[in-house]
Amino acid sequence: MKDRSPVGAIFLTVFLDMLGVGIIIPVLPALFMAPDTSILPSGASHYDRSILYGYLTAIYPAFQFFGAPMLGALSDRFGRKPMLQMSLIGTLIGYLLFGWAILLKNLPLLFFSRALPGFTGGNISIVMSALSDIATPENRTKYFGLVGMAFGLGFILGPALGGVLADSSVLPWFDHATPFWFTAILTLVNMLLVQRNFPETNLTRRETPVSLFVGFSNLGKAFKSVNLRQIFAVSLLLSLGFSFFTQFFSVYLIQKFAVSEKQIGLIFGWVGIWLAFTQGFTARKLAKYAKPNQILRWSIPLLALAVLATLAPNQLWLFYLVNPFIATFQGLTAPNLTTIVSTHASPQEQGEIMGINQSMVSVGQFIPALAAGYLNSMHGSFPILAGSIFIFCAWPIYLMIRD
Repeated sequence: MKDRSPVGAIFLTVFLDMLGVGIIIPVLPALFMAPDTSILPSGASHYDRSILYGYLTAIYPAFQFFGAPMLGALSDRFGRKPMLQMSLIGTLIGYLLFGWAILLKNLPLLFFSRALPGFTGGNISIVMSALSDIATPENRTKYFGLVGMAFGLGFILGPALGGVLADSSVLPWFDHATPFWFTAILTLVNMLLVQRNFPETNLTRRETPVSLFVGFSNLGKAFKSVNLRQIFAVSLLLSLGFSFFTQFFSVYLIQKFAVSEKQIGLIFGWVGIWLAFTQGFTARKLAKYAKPNQILRWSIPLLALAVLATLAPNQLWLFYLVNPFIATFQGLTAPNLTTIVSTHASPQEQGEIMGINQSMVSVGQFIPALAAGYLNSMHGSFPILAGSIFIFCAWPIYLMIRD
């Protein structure tokens, strides 16, 4: 048992986690933006709906900013496995409370149910740290690409499944809370599989400082380090840009095309197919011929253009032609950037470095959620336009990084 590889268990952990995330993608915006929403009264203004949806989207990364670096540091001290289980427990409770809040139409409970798993939501950074523990320079990009493939597979099935589970025309007892009961079950299964199949990868423990405010110190470390400040600046800008797009793309579709949860799920599922293909096949093939720094030189600007292109279609079916480009260029950008971040840390620092990177990602998800609510209240295309601009701004900064 000591020689078993954790890669398969890591892949399954990420897949089940992202399946749960993907399931709720079509549901959250519909709860606030669809005319027949079950959360807000029918007389709620477009402004109020946009702002509240933005706040709800922001609260998860806001609490993750404080919690994820702590879990990353604790995983350096006590191991990846126990901290991953702690993270999944918070996720499980959060899904159960969210479903209950929908049934009660209780906004405060709805917000709390996102804050709790946000604080304990460091599972992806812990998984990335576990991969970094076992990766070599030769297989690092391949491993991160496999994780990306698990992300993609989760997004293939998750949104489509979520759209079906929220549709009462499929089964009379399906409603907006049903996807959250299902994701709670998935999380419980994930916990059981981690306990059984996930071997501990952190064999060299490190007394990384643990503090509630370590996220702020991480921001300071990120921009004080000569080697890392530009890389983390790129990570922050990319996270800002892609979050503007992902958090309000469903809202854009609802407002412009009056799509249903099932239609949103199918579009995101189509994106997931291409994301899985890119990170499971294309990224691995390219890794044989080009280094991560070479790939990022052209994948970043092309991602910015692809996000901007989503504002062009005037018919829903055209998104099936445009969105694969977003999935492809994001699928190439994410694992290669993670590879570069990881290679700048020693084996004993992987948890801390991934925690710092997660702080960048959390800030990059929090700010757009707040700002995009106001931007969307002015015009539905503004959040996506802002996303494209931020991603493009990451490109010249990346070009200044010395290889």
